[in-house]
Amino acid sequence: MTKLNPRQCQPCTACCDGWVQMNIRGADVYPGCACPHSTGKGCNDYANRPIDPCDNFNCGWVIPNSPLPEWMKPCDAKVVVLFNKFQWQGLPVDLATPVGKRIPPRALNWLKQFAEQQGRPLVYLEQDGDGKLRREQQAIAYGSPAFQQEVAAKMAQGQRLWV
Repeated sequence: MTKLNPRQCQPCTACCDGWVQMNIRGADVYPGCACPHSTGKGCNDYANRPIDPCDNFNCGWVIPNSPLPEWMKPCDAKVVVLFNKFQWQGLPVDLATPVGKRIPPRALNWLKQFAEQQGRPLVYLEQDGDGKLRREQQAIAYGSPAFQQEVAAKMAQGQRLWV
C-alpha cells in the first residue's frame, strides 16, 4: 500500500540537533553538539544544505511506507531509526539512536518486537549512566547470540560497525 501523503519532518529536528552523528561541511554533529545551522525548529540554510549527509539522510519514520507507527516520530518517541544501516550475514541491520540519553522503554520494546518479527538484527545506542552527553555512545546488539557476540567483539577491538 503506497502512502499518498508522505510524512513530513517538521517540527522534528532530531537529526540536526546532534542525536545522529554526522559531519556537515567540516562541523561535527553529535549528542550535545547540534549542527551549526540548526535553529531547533529547522535549518537556517536549508536551500544550501549538502547532499551528503543532509539530503541523503533517510530517517526511518519519514521514508516511504515506513513500518514505524505514527507515534514513533523521533521528536515524540525520542528515537531516530535508520533502517538497513549495515548488513550482517546477508540480513539488514537497523540502527536506533536515542533523542536524549536512552531510548524510552515503549519505543525500545516496539523496536525489539519488530526486530524479532521481521528477523532483522538491531543495534541501539545509549549514553553511559553518568548523566553527561558523550560523543561516543554504547552500542547494544539485539538479535541472535552470534550477532550479539560479533558486535561485542568488534566493539571491544574498536572496530566500526558501519561506515
